[in-house]
Amino acid sequence: MDFSLSEEQLMIRDLARDFARNEIAPKAEHFDKARQFPYEIVAKMAELGFLGLPVPEDLGGTGADTLTYALAVEEISRGDASVGITMAAHTSLGTMPFVLFGTDEQKREYVPRLASGKQLWSFGLTEPNAGSDAGNTQTRAELRDGSWTINGVKSFITNSGTTLSGGVTITAVTGRRDDGKKEISNIVVPTGTGGYQVAKDYDKMGWRASDTHELSFQDAHVPEENLLGVRGEGFQQFLTILDSGRISVAALSVGLAQACYDASFRYARERQQFGKSISKFQAVQFRLADMATEIELARLMTYKAAWQKDQGHDFRMAAGMAKLYSTEVATRAANHAVQIHGGYGIMEEFPVARYWRDVKIGEIGEGTSEIQRTVIARLLGA
Repeated sequence: MDFSLSEEQLMIRDLARDFARNEIAPKAEHFDKARQFPYEIVAKMAELGFLGLPVPEDLGGTGADTLTYALAVEEISRGDASVGITMAAHTSLGTMPFVLFGTDEQKREYVPRLASGKQLWSFGLTEPNAGSDAGNTQTRAELRDGSWTINGVKSFITNSGTTLSGGVTITAVTGRRDDGKKEISNIVVPTGTGGYQVAKDYDKMGWRASDTHELSFQDAHVPEENLLGVRGEGFQQFLTILDSGRISVAALSVGLAQACYDASFRYARERQQFGKSISKFQAVQFRLADMATEIELARLMTYKAAWQKDQGHDFRMAAGMAKLYSTEVATRAANHAVQIHGGYGIMEEFPVARYWRDVKIGEIGEGTSEIQRTVIARLLGA
């Protein structure tokens, strides 16, 4: 088994690492406190090609494989999780549905400007009454005289309210199947569509520099050709999208867990108690050892899931396991980090307080830990 990375993968990883260390991390506290979207950082990420990594070159992307993309997400998130989720959601949930399911015309129209970072894009799946039960979609789209009339509400939608936001691809009920169940389709709704309203940004505990809104549609009209993929296959499409998205959330969580370890290791060597640094005490050493071990396991699981996807294998279980384990490892790492910092760990001037607030959403977004366990159990045949 060869665990080595290619020269190109190492180059992109190191580029992302340097960018996160020099451009993102020094400004993360400011953007978090101000609850401010980091436009200048996103613009620089776009210039470096990070917003189009897995997009084919003929569509304006870098053409990188999934593992390379995961490496970049990990390093960017090590600098700040809000920036990491901005990148991951835009790419995995916003751009890739066009690449995977769009018509040639849709690909030409949307993908190049999304891959270049000229626009951000959102994916509207979650609703007030359709979270883990995503199939319980209430938003409806009715085809009338060559256009879709959309009515409904979407919740917790990332990248939906910035000045760069080009639109959202939503799931909507478009009819009934032969078996009487809901026919769910994916429909593209550009920003500025009449009847499409973006609510005020949520007041979040974590990921506070990430852009997140509720969206409402009241007789919003888009052309019939804004259907993405085959009518009635929206449910299966978003399951495919989420499978890939889980790899990016796993990578984000590994990066955030690594940031917890980095801060803890530095602090443990600097902090003096009883005449020596606290890194000399076994209780602290054990916490650091546990963090390092679990992070490495989470990293390997994430890389394996990405590798399986790149090889064309069935990666669903690997992605679910990586997402489940990595997000829970990040939560444990943040708890260790705060404990090692003691009283300073709950002070906002230390980054571990922000890390502790940021980790929890990983166990909720893109399928809760409970849903991941359900998915894994099904794939195991249980």
